[in-house]
Amino acid sequence: MENRCIKEKRTDKPAYIKGKAFVVEKTGNAQLNIQFYWPFKGKYWIIKLADDYSYAVVSHPNKKYLWILSRTPFMDPLTYELILTSLRNMNFDITELKTTKQI
Repeated sequence: MENRCIKEKRTDKPAYIKGKAFVVEKTGNAQLNIQFYWPFKGKYWIIKLADDYSYAVVSHPNKKYLWILSRTPFMDPLTYELILTSLRNMNFDITELKTTKQI
């Protein structure tokens, strides 16, 4: 598993992290334990997935963390708004969501 983005407050260099994902049994591959740094693991639950796998929405079961991941650098604005509406309906606090410049 690899995550990349450019953080505006930095020097516009890509931020990059590579980790290992472990599927939680009997979850249909929707729940993962992620390990970026040994020995620490985090929960990574796929809560929404596009039919064509063009995006995924990932959270922690406590709803404290939330990511919208796209396979393309730019997401259609209507699709993004529909995702936000869905997240609001699932009682997620989306006020802290930030978009990042993609590479």
